Amino acid sequence: MKKLILLGAAFSVVFASCQSKQVENNDQKLSEQAIAVHDEIMPQISHFDKSTIVIDSVLTNLATIKETQTTLDTAKTRVDLTNLKDSIENATDNMMTWMKDYDPENVDETYQQKEVDKINAMKNQFDRVSENIKTLLAPFN
Repeated sequence: MKKLILLGAAFSVVFASCQSKQVENNDQKLSEQAIAVHDEIMPQISHFDKSTIVIDSVLTNLATIKETQTTLDTAKTRVDLTNLKDSIENATDNMMTWMKDYDPENVDETYQQKEVDKINAMKNQFDRVSENIKTLLAPFN
């Protein structure tokens, strides 16, 4: 009987240890997933910075541009480009905040899953901003 109790206790310790490693592995996988998405979208920030310079230039020279593009609605263009610039800044700020706050060593699976969800939402935001940059800046390239 004592052997059964000891065997049961030993099994429980081994099972708990394996379960702990499984949770650790899930945390690690989620952390790796978050970092992979980060690494995918981070290079877009330099493109965003360059686009901001183009936007500033267009906004500064809108009257001159209107002379060559007579059908250009300057009021709408000013609003669209200002909103685009705000979107770029927001996306970049979100990335900087996420990088500052993210703890890849955190072993809480719930925390890591929330971070994966955040970075995936940020990827969607970056994709939308990139698409808007292509669309709105195309007439000025």
